[in-house]
Amino acid sequence: MTHTTESSPDRGAAKGPLAGVRVVELAGIGPGPFAAMLLADLGADVVRVDRVAPGGLQVIPQDRDLLARGRRSVAIDLKRPEGVAVLLDLVERADVLIEGFRPGVTERLGFGPDVCLARNPRLVYGRMTGWGQDGPLAPSAGHDVNYVSVAGALDPIGRAGGPPQIPLNLLGDFAGGSLYLVVGILSALLEARTSGQGQVVDAAIVDGAAHLLTMITNLQQVGAWSDARGTNLLDSGAPFYDVYETSDGRWMSVGALEPQFYAEMERLLELGDLPDRNDPRAWPELRARLAARFAERTQAEWAEVFEGTDACVAPVVPMREAPKHPHLAARGTYVEHDGVVQAAPAPRFSRTPAALGRTPAKPGTHTREALAAWGIGDVDALVASGAVVQTEEPSPVE
Repeated sequence: MTHTTESSPDRGAAKGPLAGVRVVELAGIGPGPFAAMLLADLGADVVRVDRVAPGGLQVIPQDRDLLARGRRSVAIDLKRPEGVAVLLDLVERADVLIEGFRPGVTERLGFGPDVCLARNPRLVYGRMTGWGQDGPLAPSAGHDVNYVSVAGALDPIGRAGGPPQIPLNLLGDFAGGSLYLVVGILSALLEARTSGQGQVVDAAIVDGAAHLLTMITNLQQVGAWSDARGTNLLDSGAPFYDVYETSDGRWMSVGALEPQFYAEMERLLELGDLPDRNDPRAWPELRARLAARFAERTQAEWAEVFEGTDACVAPVVPMREAPKHPHLAARGTYVEHDGVVQAAPAPRFSRTPAALGRTPAKPGTHTREALAAWGIGDVDALVASGAVVQTEEPSPVE
């Protein structure tokens, strides 16, 4: 069962540890929006600046895109001087700006770091790119798969004898990109409280992905990790750290690394003496024994055997079923918010809990509301001039 979030008198009211922090997000795709979503989940007042006309890659309509949740959308024509002036008025009132353009684009459009920091010296200017702000590839286009490839993070992922396997866009866009951008923004915000000075945060996916590889590159350098894909302890090379198919075509994950956990798995499988797990020469036989045993029962049967034990064996749960898993349901890891099942804000706080706020909205839905709330004057004149666009009036909050 999923949990339904509680309604409040003001669905846009700030909650969480970042309440009071103001963020301007220049709309983009992927890691920038995810970073802004995370800040909004934690209570920041995020204004998303959208284009006045649709543009770029949009797989999901924005009013159904969960990466756009938790903030108000204003539509500003940034190709007009009047529109840039509105943006800079917002920047003057903000703590953070997030942009994900190629290097040099915001400078060319008139709202680069120098201009924004001159307007607001305490501003944290967060820049999200794949290649970074400098280096030979900085001006080039790319996507997650390209960045993790060059960073060295893609090559080790996959089974022996097979090609590298793409780990969705979790490793690059969202781990190496969004989360490092958020860490950088929060660090710069904390420092600005002491110094009174903002700064630019250059978050590059190649840097973050390389940083995430620290343990693996360390293992490689000391001779504990082979360059041969799928032959190591954590890459499906070891039969006691792998996945096994069950009789109903589902899968179980096995992570019995430590001897005591392995012994518990061995006991619960009721296989008797298995080949020596410490001898890599015995791994093919061990893998075959484990595969044959897991194939004898359904996933549900094996899940019942291992649940609550220290064997480090768990079912591989399909995404559609994850919200109903008893552990996740008990914790409220997934919630139903305005009829949509989605992940709840993370991490959790004991005193200033985060909460889901506004649902995703069409670009420009909150133009009048957001500009007025941030103290921008004469909004009606701005709408009349075309510098900003109010696409539709938001529904009254119940």
